[in-house]
Amino acid sequence: MKISPWLNTHLLFFIALFFGGVFTTQASDTKHTVNEPSILTFGVVPQQAASTLARKWSPLLAALSQNANFQLHFATAPDIPTFEKRLAKGEYDIAYMNPYHFTVFNESPGYQALVKEQGKKITGIIVVQKHSKAQSLSDLDGQLLAFPAPAAFAASVLPRANLKIEGINNQIKYVGSHDSVYLAVAQGLVAGGGGVKRTFKTMDKEVTKQLRVLWETPGYTPHAVAIHPRVPVVVREELIIKFTQFSATQEGSMLLEGLGFKPFEAAKSSDWNDVRALGLGDFSQPLETNDK
Repeated sequence: MKISPWLNTHLLFFIALFFGGVFTTQASDTKHTVNEPSILTFGVVPQQAASTLARKWSPLLAALSQNANFQLHFATAPDIPTFEKRLAKGEYDIAYMNPYHFTVFNESPGYQALVKEQGKKITGIIVVQKHSKAQSLSDLDGQLLAFPAPAAFAASVLPRANLKIEGINNQIKYVGSHDSVYLAVAQGLVAGGGGVKRTFKTMDKEVTKQLRVLWETPGYTPHAVAIHPRVPVVVREELIIKFTQFSATQEGSMLLEGLGFKPFEAAKSSDWNDVRALGLGDFSQPLETNDK
């Protein structure tokens, strides 16, 4: 049968259109399937040993990454000063940082608040050996005290500020982490040291049973989970939803409990104005003291 030129031309057009649509759809599907979730580095302030933090945080980050457009990878640093340097360079996409760190790194490189613990106030503590004769801060006058790092907010900045207000002078030794403080005090290497209740409660019981809390600071807005400005807004919004809805499940509640956390709530920069009001001064050595 002879096909007219008109029909032949239009038949070829429809065939091309059909197969072109198939190939376009296949290409679109292929592109969709190879579109991998964003890999985001989640930095955690090294208040404790890296192995301890990884064990406690990795399940939480894995749960938050489920069915998400991102994958959160745990990261920390060997000590708090190194963590601070990495924050200053913007090496972490997201970070769990102390209140003072947030006020500094919110300015530069511009980390933005995502969430914080709901209804929580952070307080610092000073611990001494269980059988120490010290009954008040004044009993530590002239003694050697251990703190994690100069800019460790609740465990160092707040206790040192109050010691200064009380006119108590001390020799200071920075030991890199909360765990190291507790060990130094338990071993009698120092008369006392600074930490926070959460790390004190989760520290090895063989260590903490040798210690007691001598004093506690007033409360301030707690640690921030903050995000680097390079991360797309859509990812930030998804993270806020994930964090704030996390405690609604039994699994989420158990993971938060394992970290000693309350449920998360959305946060904004101004939430840390109480910390800014302290006027803590220079970042490298907040709250000038004579500790060398």
